[in-house]
Amino acid sequence: MSAERPTVLVVDDEFSVRDSLSRWLRKDGFDATPAESGHAALALARAGAFDAAVVDIRMPGMDGLELQAALREIDPAIPVIMITAYASVDSAVRALKEGAFDYLTKPVDPGELSHLVRRAVEKRRLAEENTQLKRTIDDLAAVDPMVGHSPAFHRVMELVRHVAPTDATVLIRGESGTGKELVARAIHANSPRRYRPLICVNCGAVAESLLESELFGHEKGAFTGATQRRRGRIELADGGTLFLDEVGAISARMQVELLRVLEDRCFARVGGSETIHADFRVICATNEDLEAAVKAGRFREDFYYRINVFTIDMPPLRSRPEDIPLLAQHFVDRFARQMDRRITEISPAAMQRLTEYHWPGNVRELCNAIERAMVVGRPPAIQPEDLPIARWKPVSSPAEGSLEEMERQHILSVLDQTGWNITKAAGILRVDRVTVYNKIRKFGLVREPPEAVSPGTATHRAG
Repeated sequence: MSAERPTVLVVDDEFSVRDSLSRWLRKDGFDATPAESGHAALALARAGAFDAAVVDIRMPGMDGLELQAALREIDPAIPVIMITAYASVDSAVRALKEGAFDYLTKPVDPGELSHLVRRAVEKRRLAEENTQLKRTIDDLAAVDPMVGHSPAFHRVMELVRHVAPTDATVLIRGESGTGKELVARAIHANSPRRYRPLICVNCGAVAESLLESELFGHEKGAFTGATQRRRGRIELADGGTLFLDEVGAISARMQVELLRVLEDRCFARVGGSETIHADFRVICATNEDLEAAVKAGRFREDFYYRINVFTIDMPPLRSRPEDIPLLAQHFVDRFARQMDRRITEISPAAMQRLTEYHWPGNVRELCNAIERAMVVGRPPAIQPEDLPIARWKPVSSPAEGSLEEMERQHILSVLDQTGWNITKAAGILRVDRVTVYNKIRKFGLVREPPEAVSPGTATHRAG
């Protein structure tokens, strides 16, 4: 159901009747649209959604019962209220058996009509909320639990426990693959809004030209291809939580639009003028240094301060190595169920290799590595040769080498991981391409021939 005035389709072949019904409904807060016939009503229903319909049973060409069946093909959930001047038990029973919400006789009492329509709209709203609730519960049940016992992990969970019961805006920062979306879901699942929708938008995956419509929705005819009205992600988040992932990718123009919406929770669909109100919480996530982006003029300062109310910094996996065995076994258990594999553990040698590796792609890379090992490995345990990190050297500890050697080893590891894709390597290292080229020249790094690469290494994708 729409967040604004409920929309009602009024169908009667007599002008005086449909005009009176429409005026009464508008007076009581409904957006009533009249139609003089069943065919005209169907054309309106195909052009835009209605929250309810008031239909005369006796009409030439297509009667009310036929119209009800046709409306249900367009919108199975639309409640239909039947009206007739020919009151009879037979027509009432037939209308109700075929799915009518209720039945009124002429002359219609305005108060009774409004009460009935309001009940019908409310029933539809509750049905939609129930459906969304089931989806949300299913989504939450499908999400991986957060796994770890390191001090860094416990600090994150403590912050989640503090902020979840509030409505504060949260900014989750961290490298790609550290589990920022899992934290957002944990916050929503432990908040008073947990029984309402969690709506996720990956701002970096949607073209700027489409992001406005994705967030705000659009009216029919707003642009080429807009054949019907569409509710946006913000409107769908009403009562729940809006999660804006990769918020650093939003353009300056869209930052201005979103800043206004976050301030007053009001907006209009693209191509529309009616103000829509929505009550939602905001959680944002980014792997970018937004402070540096603000200084460089790539990110608006006012928008940054609006979303940076409560910050959670996700630690990289390399800073909590004690969590690697727990996470690795968790992924083994998960993929064993999904793939119906009898691999149930990780050999000590393979676990040592996992704990020594630097994991520039973080938890996502570890998940991918275990998934690959589950495919190629043999029961009962994953072996070192099953892992797609066979030739990647662990970064030397400070006691084993200089800071410069650590930097060299890490850059070489990332280059190997990405198949020497400079753009991807620069993204993981969080530097520009020129810096990567300069480091390659400085350290004399050379790519080994493809035949020297262990199976799966060149194609392994790290978060």
